[in-house]
Amino acid sequence: MKFKIDENLPVEVSSLLEENGYDSATVSQQKLRGESDTNIIGVCQREERALLTLDTDFANIRNYPPKDYFGLIVLRLKKQDKTYILSVVDRLIKLLPKELLEHHLWIVDEKRIRISGK
Repeated sequence: MKFKIDENLPVEVSSLLEENGYDSATVSQQKLRGESDTNIIGVCQREERALLTLDTDFANIRNYPPKDYFGLIVLRLKKQDKTYILSVVDRLIKLLPKELLEHHLWIVDEKRIRISGK
């Protein structure tokens, strides 16, 4: 499974995914900082990557229908410091082998992960 880490997340998220055997690239590494959501998601499609982001715009299934993407994970967290985000992503990584991400939207908050798609 391949991931694109949005610029609004710590780069350590990418490292955490790689430590767990996933292919991960950041928006910053690819010099896509400041690009529009449309451009970012287009790159994800071309690279067959799921997007991991804090940008709640990607949770709008009318604008970003999950069936059209390799996966969308939107973190909706009250706390957004690096340590907390990494702990949430670590919890999320444990679910990746158990739940389908491709063509699905995962909305992750402090208490649960809601999965919708196809």
